Amino acid sequence: MHPLLPSLAAAALYAGATIYQGLRLARQELPNKLLLALLVVIALFFHGGSLFIQLHATAGLSLDFFNAASLIAYAVIAITLLACARIPVENLLLILMPLGCLTVLLAQFLPSGTLSPINEEPGILAHILLSILAYGVLTIAMFQSLLLSLQDHQIKHKHPSGLIRNFPPLQTMESLLFGFLWAGWALLTLSLLSGWLFVDNLLAQHLAHKTLLSCLAWLVFAVLLWGRHQLGWRGHKAIRWTLAGFLLLMLAYFGSKLVREFILHI
Repeated sequence: MHPLLPSLAAAALYAGATIYQGLRLARQELPNKLLLALLVVIALFFHGGSLFIQLHATAGLSLDFFNAASLIAYAVIAITLLACARIPVENLLLILMPLGCLTVLLAQFLPSGTLSPINEEPGILAHILLSILAYGVLTIAMFQSLLLSLQDHQIKHKHPSGLIRNFPPLQTMESLLFGFLWAGWALLTLSLLSGWLFVDNLLAQHLAHKTLLSCLAWLVFAVLLWGRHQLGWRGHKAIRWTLAGFLLLMLAYFGSKLVREFILHI
């Protein structure tokens, strides 16, 4: 089966769900949670089908730049949707669904890089899964920090928009941010440990920069969580540290993949 049809279906459903949620919030009305969840679930179904075909297009796992971006977007949206059942993070979907739409189309229509397929040994797959989950949860934390910054700014200037009026209280938003940060940092820790255990010859595989930047991101998030626990860090300081850690992490993963696949061709 060709991935074109499921890719287009996923993109259309993400776009439709984004428009529906955006229009309801613009009218200062909450979207129907069941309808929104149904649209996202169906979009994830088609997105997953497209990913499965693209990842197994060759012998081994074809995890090139755009496939990796699409896979992480899939994980981010799926994790957020699951979280919606317990905590009020529906507004994150308004940012994440366009990301899913964009990445699924890029993976379908743009040429892949020159990265060799990845062998599917259990240890390597475990490392990849933990990495994707870590990046996914910390991506959610990054977007949560941006929404928190927007909410704080508009409240201070006393002109909250329709979107902001539907947010949970500021304290709840901040608690959600640190909940995502703790989960993402724990997963990143497991990802780094599995990398040391199962990935051989990091320097020979041109992964030294990725490893160093990932460790620096781990350290930034560790300091942030320590500062929250010991010094009560919050607000703009927490947001800045979150964005700094996320930037390092994205440079570690997508920066290294971009250089290897499209510049060095290795």
